[in-house]
Amino acid sequence: MGDDSEWMKLPVDQKCEHKVWKARLSGYEEALKLFQRIEDEKSPEWAKYLGLIKKFVTDSNAVAQLKGLEAALAFIENAHVAGKTTGEVVSGVVTKVFNQPKARAKELGIDICLMYIEREKADVVQDELLKGLDNKNPKIVVACIESLRKALSEFGSKILTLKPVVKVLPKQFESREKAVRDEAKLLAVEIYRWIRDALRPSLQNINSVQLKELEEEWVKLPSSLPKQTRFLRSQQDLKAKFEQQQAQGELSDDETDIVAAVDPYELLEAVEILSKIPKDFYEKIEAKKWQERKEALEAVEALIKNPKLEPGDYGDLVRALKKVVGKDANVMLVSMAAKCLAGLATGLRKKFGTYAGHVVPAILEKFKEKKPQVVQALQEAIDAIFLTTTLQSLSEDILAVMDNKNPSIKQQASLFLARSFGHCTQATLPKGILKPLCAALIKQVNDSAPEVRDAAFEALGTAMKVVGEKAVNPFLADLDKLKLDKVWIISKEDEGRKNLHYLTQHSQAALTVYNCFCGSVSLQPSAGPPKKGKPTSAAGGKSKKTPDSKEITENELSAEVCEELAAGVLPASCLQQLDSANWKERLACMEEFQRAVETMDKVVMPCQALVRMLAKKPGWKETNFQVMQMKLHIVAVIAQRGQFSKTSASVVLDGLVDKVGDIKCGGNAKEGLTAIGEACSLPWTAEQVVSMAFAQKNPKNQAEALNWLANAIKEFGFAGINVKAFINNVKTALAATNPAVRTAAITLLGVMYLYMGAPLRMFFEDEKPALLAQIDAEFEKVQGQSPPPPIRSTRKAVAEEQGDEGEEQEGEGGGGGGGGTQDIMDLLPRTDISDKITSDLVSKIGDKNWKIRKEGLEETAAIISEAKFITANIGELPLALKGRLNDSNKILVQQTLNILQQLATAMGPGLKQHVKALGIPVITVLGDSKANIRVAAMTTLQAWVEQTGMKEWLEGEDLSEELKRENPFLRQEVLGWLAEKLPILRTVPGDLMLCVPQLYACLEDRNGDVRKKAQDALPTFMMHLGNDKMTKATGKLKPASKDQVIAMLEKARAVMPAKPAAPVKTGGGKATPPSPPEEPVSPPPSKDKDSNASKKPPNKGKAAGAAGKKPASKGLKDDEDRSGPIFTLIPNAKEQRIKEEKQLKILKWNFITPRDEYVEQLKTQMSTCFAKWLQDELFHLDFQRHVKAIGVMIERLESESEATIGCLDLILKWFTLRFFDTNTTVLMKVLEYLKLLFAMLNRENYHLTEYEANSFVPYLILKVGEPKDVVRKDVRAILTMLCKVYPASKVFPFLMDGTKSKNSKQRAECLEELGCLIEGYGMNVCQSTPAKSLKEIAVHIGDRDTSVRNAALNTVVAVYNVCGDQVYKLIGNLSEKDMSMLEERIKRSAKKCPTAPAKQSANERSQREHPTNPNATFLRKPAQEDPNKLNQARQNTQHSESSHPSFPKEFQLDLDMIEMDQSRVCELPDLVQHKLDELLEPIMIPEPKIRSVSPHFDDLHNSTASTINFVISQVASSDINTSIQALAQLFSMEALAREASMAVVKDLMHGLITLMLDGRVEDIEDGQQLIRSVNLLVIRVLEKSDQTNMISALLVLLQDSLVTTAGPPMFSELVMKCLWRMIRFLPETINSINLDRILLDVHNFMKVFPKEKLKQLKNDVPHRTLKTLLHTLCKLTGAKILDHLSMIDNRNESELEAHLRRVVKHSGNLSGLKSDLGNEKSGLRTDRMSKAKVSDILSEIFKKIGSKENTKEGLTELYEYKQKYSDADLEPFLKNTSQFFQSYVERGLRMIESEREGKTRIQPSAGTIGMIPHGVDSSLSSNSEELKPAVYYERLKILRQRQGLENTSRQRPSISSLLSSKPPVASSTDMLHSKLSQLKESRELYQQEHNTHSHSPTHAHTRSASPAANLDDLKKRLERIKSNRQ
Repeated sequence: MGDDSEWMKLPVDQKCEHKVWKARLSGYEEALKLFQRIEDEKSPEWAKYLGLIKKFVTDSNAVAQLKGLEAALAFIENAHVAGKTTGEVVSGVVTKVFNQPKARAKELGIDICLMYIEREKADVVQDELLKGLDNKNPKIVVACIESLRKALSEFGSKILTLKPVVKVLPKQFESREKAVRDEAKLLAVEIYRWIRDALRPSLQNINSVQLKELEEEWVKLPSSLPKQTRFLRSQQDLKAKFEQQQAQGELSDDETDIVAAVDPYELLEAVEILSKIPKDFYEKIEAKKWQERKEALEAVEALIKNPKLEPGDYGDLVRALKKVVGKDANVMLVSMAAKCLAGLATGLRKKFGTYAGHVVPAILEKFKEKKPQVVQALQEAIDAIFLTTTLQSLSEDILAVMDNKNPSIKQQASLFLARSFGHCTQATLPKGILKPLCAALIKQVNDSAPEVRDAAFEALGTAMKVVGEKAVNPFLADLDKLKLDKVWIISKEDEGRKNLHYLTQHSQAALTVYNCFCGSVSLQPSAGPPKKGKPTSAAGGKSKKTPDSKEITENELSAEVCEELAAGVLPASCLQQLDSANWKERLACMEEFQRAVETMDKVVMPCQALVRMLAKKPGWKETNFQVMQMKLHIVAVIAQRGQFSKTSASVVLDGLVDKVGDIKCGGNAKEGLTAIGEACSLPWTAEQVVSMAFAQKNPKNQAEALNWLANAIKEFGFAGINVKAFINNVKTALAATNPAVRTAAITLLGVMYLYMGAPLRMFFEDEKPALLAQIDAEFEKVQGQSPPPPIRSTRKAVAEEQGDEGEEQEGEGGGGGGGGTQDIMDLLPRTDISDKITSDLVSKIGDKNWKIRKEGLEETAAIISEAKFITANIGELPLALKGRLNDSNKILVQQTLNILQQLATAMGPGLKQHVKALGIPVITVLGDSKANIRVAAMTTLQAWVEQTGMKEWLEGEDLSEELKRENPFLRQEVLGWLAEKLPILRTVPGDLMLCVPQLYACLEDRNGDVRKKAQDALPTFMMHLGNDKMTKATGKLKPASKDQVIAMLEKARAVMPAKPAAPVKTGGGKATPPSPPEEPVSPPPSKDKDSNASKKPPNKGKAAGAAGKKPASKGLKDDEDRSGPIFTLIPNAKEQRIKEEKQLKILKWNFITPRDEYVEQLKTQMSTCFAKWLQDELFHLDFQRHVKAIGVMIERLESESEATIGCLDLILKWFTLRFFDTNTTVLMKVLEYLKLLFAMLNRENYHLTEYEANSFVPYLILKVGEPKDVVRKDVRAILTMLCKVYPASKVFPFLMDGTKSKNSKQRAECLEELGCLIEGYGMNVCQSTPAKSLKEIAVHIGDRDTSVRNAALNTVVAVYNVCGDQVYKLIGNLSEKDMSMLEERIKRSAKKCPTAPAKQSANERSQREHPTNPNATFLRKPAQEDPNKLNQARQNTQHSESSHPSFPKEFQLDLDMIEMDQSRVCELPDLVQHKLDELLEPIMIPEPKIRSVSPHFDDLHNSTASTINFVISQVASSDINTSIQALAQLFSMEALAREASMAVVKDLMHGLITLMLDGRVEDIEDGQQLIRSVNLLVIRVLEKSDQTNMISALLVLLQDSLVTTAGPPMFSELVMKCLWRMIRFLPETINSINLDRILLDVHNFMKVFPKEKLKQLKNDVPHRTLKTLLHTLCKLTGAKILDHLSMIDNRNESELEAHLRRVVKHSGNLSGLKSDLGNEKSGLRTDRMSKAKVSDILSEIFKKIGSKENTKEGLTELYEYKQKYSDADLEPFLKNTSQFFQSYVERGLRMIESEREGKTRIQPSAGTIGMIPHGVDSSLSSNSEELKPAVYYERLKILRQRQGLENTSRQRPSISSLLSSKPPVASSTDMLHSKLSQLKESRELYQQEHNTHSHSPTHAHTRSASPAANLDDLKKRLERIKSNRQ
């Protein structure tokens, strides 16, 4: 009992581990109750038992074990963490529970297994149960099988993986234990319920009796499909649905979930047979005796009976079998070999695809055998092979035998096609493949052999059934009605023949256009036979076209019929006068003819009859040009308006071509040709025109015909053009003697080059070098240009068909070798080299001796090189070369790779069918250990992909199998290659998903390079497969790996590249007819033509039509909805978007071409702040809706300017999308809006944020390279305006990136713009550094494009004009050629540019920023060639801000030169001084004959205005010390400092505080000193600035810093310190500040941060600061402060007013007392303070005096202190110092006193502008003068009197106007007089100070005396100059 009492006190978990079984039993019981009681499945209580559950189920005591099993089951059912115990617990159940005799234990064990499966752990449970099947204890085996059976029965085959179960099932049927066999039988029956016959192949080898029993059981099973009855935790929705259906009763058949069919092949184990092939097989198969060959085949036949074969190298075996099929005379052996091939194809499936292309041609040829058993074997073989490959790869082989003379071959090829089509779908049977096959089948439909015809009908009917009538009918246009009907019947055979009778009757009908003439014109529909009762397509007639889209054919009419038809529609007088002898009558006749045609209805217009009337005598031999012009124009009108057929065109073409070269009629003739091109398709018309022109001998006609064709190709595009036909005529033209013909031919080639590219040149490589050079020059002109979008289209089905075909090719082009290029490559003449690839050559390549192998490879290379261009048929060469790719001799491997590169160039697109055989082995070579082999393999791979595209490489399992190889070299090369190629693909095959598991494995590869490449490839995979699929694929990874991979996926998602947009379908692509062109096409279309054009249906469906109708139907409703604002201003919405993008919550606006995700994201963001109707318009498919929307935005720009700024980022993003459109109308409207937008932003003083600029500027710069001048001009104008709202230094890097473009126009324009920026803003604009930028710019001096070279040279010249010879250092090393070009350009620019006046208007400057001449320089070079130094000193000062801060000697006045230069000075009386508009009214001044002097001569011309301008220019210096000094000088002038607005002060304080907090400042040299300087500057700015502006600025800065967390953490703290300092100034400044403005800013602050919100901040200092500010203001103003709330709207609702009232009320009675006794109390407080703190203050002052750095500041403070407290006693502080220090202090105080008194005497009493002193003794320098405008005025008066000019009374200019004006520029004499007066004043000042301070330091005497010492010398010089004048 004692023992019991001990364990009963233990906690539950310890009881469960106790050694006493009763204790454990008690523990299990308590645990069971506990587990049932805990409701939260994630409770921490569960974790205590994680390690105990296995012990629960494996307890050694049977009784305790039963209770433990119950507790374990409860734990697994309720605990969230139970899944972690799956492996150990199920293993324990299998070994310790299933062997128990008690049935209850077994039941609980099975329940535990099933519960784990419900917990999503099916894989682990299944693995443990399968392990249990190997146990020796039959009880355990039976229980495991039973568990598997129950799991399958309840959860179904989707949850339980059947393949491993089926694999071990046959073994259980062999068990000696009957119980095991019986249970296995039950399991087999259960499996059969789920997968049906897919189980049979796996059980074929079990005992026949057992199999028979199984068959009997299988028959008894219900035919209905089983359903899942128990569901995983993640399938609770399915569970609820299932329970609901059960409650309603039995499920109906259509509601039952269809179980996915299981492929039996997947359940089988692959068998390796290559090693089992008899060793003498290859000898026997070549034996002469057929019996030996038969034995060899029988051995193979026995092996290939295995339904699934292990992949391997079957090349030799396939080659041997192919040889038997192709060449063996014994038909029995042929059948056996065919069966072997079929078995291999069935067993290998897709792995056999590599060999398919080599075997199929031999099988097709062997179909000539007529014996049924042979034909059947061959059919089975080719059908099995087809399933391993694609129809595309076999199509060329099939087409090759379709023209065979043997009817059996043709028949079997067609039947094979019919069977193949049956396996295809619309997706796998594209039009690009179907078109050539249909063309071949149509030929066979007309074959003489009936079996061939029937087979062709079968194939066509099957194709129609698979892809639909709409897709096939365009290819069946040449079939008559009966044959077309037969095809249709075959396509509908599976639907029965119910429509056959009606169809037969209906097929007799014929459509006619002319009611009165039978069959004169008929329409061949493109959508199948037009039948009333039968639908024309599966969609019920949706494919029906309008009449315009149908092929028009017309029978030739007799002359009588034509006259009768014409008489019905033309006036009688017109017909009579057609052949009149009087030309005027003929002209009148033509006018009537034209009027009649223009008013005629299209349907009844007899086109052929009309044009034959025009051709009636005199016809095209008309001698009067006016009549002829009318005739030609009428032809064009008829072609445009009527149903114009090729028959009609043939009547007039000869006459039009004959007149095309006529000077007067040529234009009308070309108009007619273009109209015929629209009616009958350009390809046909062009072919006729060119052939007719070259049949004539008139060179003018030939030249003009070619010119017309060149223009027509641009207008229509290149779709369907017969290049081969033109090439021959062009070659004839190139050989013509007439230069105009040759020129026209070369021009035509240039246009064709736009569409065809480099392959076009291959046709002319045999021409003479001189002619080839002309052709190359023409090609060079259009190099890099894209073909223009077509503005015309053909009105018939042929155009649509060609467009579809172009689209298909485009899709197939994939990553490389686009559709258009491949078509052109197909035109090249190719040689068939298959006969040269002999068996001897193949055996040589495979020889054991490496030297012989090398010889074989060399022979192969020679064959390919000699042939130049070859067909895809290269015999057995692929297999031979494949063997050499893994040759032990690496030299031969490299040689093989070189041959494969040759093949790629020679074979072109035909290479696709060899990708599997030869391309994939090249990837294997990428794993070679030698780097040079890998490089060669990658080069080969790239060459192949360029020809084949990526689709073939990504299809199938081959690529994933290669990545499975654990070769680090191979993996990193392949992944790098994929990362490069995938981003440029629009679509990829779904098989890419097979590579994802290998990609994840590479992410954790041991090799770092592999991991990096895998990480680089990850975003590109995600781009195509999507994040969901990629994340789902991680499910099979281990937990640790899964977490890592998912983290990487998240990172990859953030940098996922954008999918490339579909290419613009121009030229060779699908030509979508545009809306009527904005610019008129010559000749201008008539009204009827326009209306006709508007009726033409677009090729891409109904979208455009619907769009056109929609506004008309909903116009009224839209107008009502559009009355409100178009933008909604949402506070902080833009900041939120910026924040989300920074946190990567949304996609960053960065792409090459916009993909759908970006557009959808923009739509979502716009939905909150754009009117819905506007958003619908902006994202409409119709471009006209875009134009309309932009028009509305322009109208509302001013009225909704604030909301526009709030949505600015979204507006700019939408415009970037429009930059990728090709419609010029939209683009021009966009640019118009942008110009108005940036003008508005400039007026509103808005500055673009980084976020907005980065989303917009790079895409704007793309358009600067547009071919149209008007677009480029607008973009440049916008860039100029952009610099007003965004710093030019930040625009500069965007333009630098633009110079890297492939578009030469863009490079040139960006360089031009860079020159303008440097000209306008100086070298500081160059980011990151001038040297780096200039080096990149200088590279373009060597560009091959002339405009780029000129732009680069001009930009460097602009830099030279700014910084002189320093430019040579900045640009770095240039080639000799480039340097000579640059030097020449610099010299030329200096000669061209005369010295201009010193001032230049803003208009002139803006014009110079955008020069129209690309060769023009941006800035004038200083006139250095002038030997006169005076002229050297006069430089152009139009951009003072970009001047260099230092001024060398040559820019100063040389007085000796002035004195000695007699020839110049003697002319001075006739000179004129420069305009002084800022100071005086305009006056009459003599015309100048001497150039102006630069204002930058600081030592000679010290005017206040020029100094201020110079100081301002220094603020922009790149040297931070110079900049800080300049700011300090500016803010030392209090009057100037007070001019700074609130925005300026805010930006300045923000910049200074940010600089102080920048951690990088401390890292630089003298960083601490710099921070101290900035600190002092901040204090000066606070003191000197307008106090109202400063307080407002600080409040706004504090608000911004509290709103955003992006800035430095100390920022707000420093802003508050500044505010506290300003609060201390308030008692002195309260009368000068604008209280209304400050209270408005406080009100705005409290709106953003109400009292409650302020208190919630982590720091309470902002709250205290605001309270202190308000309290101080109340204290200083009292109740009057409530009168200063006038600027606040709704002041009653303002929290500020309530706060102020409380403060005023609280101060109450004290306010009167304070106002009465203020002065007295203030005086008392000052006295008390001075007595209490005098010691501390004076100690601090004397410390400063004693320090080296702060001596002057300390003396100044001491002087001011003494002035304030005259009775202060300094003796206690001086008595302990040296005598020298005491005298130094006294001397310093006297100097300060005399200095201040001297200033007072010199300056007028009011309106002064103080300059900051530059040093301790700077007060003695002339620079310290502070002059009022009156001083300038007096000096000017004196100068005017000296020059004999009248003085006129005028007003004195204001200080502000003086400060804002530019420095005046005076003549040399005036400057000397000015200097003289300054020196006089300096001398007076010096004398005063000298008399006052006789003991001043020596250096001060020296400095101050120097001006006086030079005074006499200057006076003498001036007298000499005056005497020289006289």
